Amino acid sequence: MVKSVEDECVHIAILQSSACSGCAAKAMCSSAEAKEKEVVVKTSAAASYKVGQMVSIEGRLTDGRTAALIAYGLPLLLLLPVLYTAVTLTGSETAGALCALITVAAYYAVIAIGFRKRLQQRFSFVIADNTDAAIS
Repeated sequence: MVKSVEDECVHIAILQSSACSGCAAKAMCSSAEAKEKEVVVKTSAAASYKVGQMVSIEGRLTDGRTAALIAYGLPLLLLLPVLYTAVTLTGSETAGALCALITVAAYYAVIAIGFRKRLQQRFSFVIADNTDAAIS
């Protein structure tokens, strides 16, 4: 659903539900949850969208794979050798685990601080379908 429109940006609210959102027992289950996320789509046709309008957005499959690699694969590739090396050098599993966690935290900090703009440009969405439905 379109939340707001500014210049060439359309702010879209997405309801992110947990995997069990379709379960009949979700009303009695404490693990069923839903969160609202906001996505910004840059488009030259932004003026044609209205607040409350329902739209569909798309992202490229390769972008999803690359995002998973950056978010999960590379940190794992950092964590395992650092853990092994630190345990070997110190003889302490606790010190090894601490070193590995600090390394992964530093990785995410570098990604968040140093590459945020570049990643936002790389991973973008497009409005795929204009259903012209509005919530009253």
